[in-house]
Amino acid sequence: MLSLLKVTTSPNTAMAVNEEWGKPVERKGRLTTVLILATLISAFGSSFQYGYNVAVINSPAPFMQQFYNTTYLERYGQPMEENFLTLLWSLSVSMYPLGGFFGSLMVAPLVNNFGRKGTLLFNNIFSIVPAVMMGVSEIAKSYEIIIVSRFIVGICAGLSSNVVPMYLGELSPKNLRGALGIIPQLFITIGILSAQVLGIRNILGNSTGWTLMLGLTGIPAVIELVLLPFFPESPRYMLIQRRDEETARKALQRLRGWDDVDAELSEMHLEDQSERAEGHLSVLSLLSQRSLRWQLVSIIVMNMGQQLSGVNAIYYYADSIYATAGVKQNDIQYVTVGTGAVNVFMTIAAVFIVEATGRRILLLCGFGICCGACVLLTVALSIQETVTWMPYISITCVIIYVIGHAIGPSPIPYVVTTEMFRQSARPAAFMVAGSVHWLSNFTVGLIFPFLERGLGPYSFIIFSVICLLTLIYIWLVVPETKNKTFLEICQMFAKRNKVEIKTGDGDLPLKERKESRGDGDKVTAF
Repeated sequence: MLSLLKVTTSPNTAMAVNEEWGKPVERKGRLTTVLILATLISAFGSSFQYGYNVAVINSPAPFMQQFYNTTYLERYGQPMEENFLTLLWSLSVSMYPLGGFFGSLMVAPLVNNFGRKGTLLFNNIFSIVPAVMMGVSEIAKSYEIIIVSRFIVGICAGLSSNVVPMYLGELSPKNLRGALGIIPQLFITIGILSAQVLGIRNILGNSTGWTLMLGLTGIPAVIELVLLPFFPESPRYMLIQRRDEETARKALQRLRGWDDVDAELSEMHLEDQSERAEGHLSVLSLLSQRSLRWQLVSIIVMNMGQQLSGVNAIYYYADSIYATAGVKQNDIQYVTVGTGAVNVFMTIAAVFIVEATGRRILLLCGFGICCGACVLLTVALSIQETVTWMPYISITCVIIYVIGHAIGPSPIPYVVTTEMFRQSARPAAFMVAGSVHWLSNFTVGLIFPFLERGLGPYSFIIFSVICLLTLIYIWLVVPETKNKTFLEICQMFAKRNKVEIKTGDGDLPLKERKESRGDGDKVTAF
């Protein structure tokens, strides 16, 4: 017979007591002022810059290339060769994802030594310094400064794209973890939209305003540097990695808005106990851990799918699609801003629906929509010269694709990467996920121009196949992680990994089992 739950009525109490087991049962977390402000400040100070610097050089590109040419002419007395200008501009663009890759490699050592909040504060160096450098590049008459700055600000983006989701995932109660985990992606899209708006010719996307536009990336970093120190470090980091339960308790009390946080602390102690023997996992040990094999494969597939699904190619093609549809050349910039606004709006929608629908369904729907949109776009682009109304179908396909990517493939991989790994493995997991993300980004930027030249619109068939393969993998392998603790999610993967999770006193934290048909399916959690 099931015993009843006895619920305490004190206003400061955050748990109930199960009479049979004597374990604290936490109540649902809520959005407190501290949690909201910590989320907004970290996302604006870090994630916003990632998006802003993705799009900031698109609009002023002609004026920047003119500056490159003029500077070269003043130095050497002859105009720059077209091939050399193309090389310099390619470096200006590609240094950003390359810096992002190196930033991702720094994630694990920094978050383990400085903490999540400490790493975000340290990371502002990689934003403020290049912002000043890019701002004075025209005065200094040096295009080399811009190229170096793009690499440094890429390091900032590589760190922030991994550390902010990790920080917010560890601050959030489990019933809000999905929604708050999408906030970084929301600010990335807001950053892209801000760069598109500022890049309008009448604002800063002109011969006199482009250096200011590049330098503005330092402002969010300064704001974060001033305000974030007033907010708590990740309680999980303080308790599990720093062994400072008192600081973790105070942080949780501030974040939750009530005094009794014993239920969450108990869950953290349970997670700590189950993995104590592992210590901080390096990337090499993560790769060799059988207990984390399918989690690791899953984040690699999702991050590759996110970047190789054609999102950058869609944006690359967008201007020519709009022009073909009859949009005036001067008005294309406004349509591009409209597309960016759709991206922001749909990401906001994802924030509100992720806890209701779950992560898995958004990923499946998102990749499915992107797959279908790529196929339709291929058809539309192939016959739009012969069918007068077909360019409008192309524009519709672009917008549908952006909607599909915004609700699933863009934001959810960050959320799921946080949820699939426990404390000791999470930094190394983000390091792997971030490296895959940025390498895939770099690869698409490098290869797509050749694909486009060789295959034309048929290049989108490749992207549709990638979307379909990613969708099939998610359908077969990735479970729903909504409203689960990190330890519960680990236990969900235990069966597939053929390992046993033990959390009882004296048990090994993670004991790998011998592969056998008889006990391969057994999962224990005491």
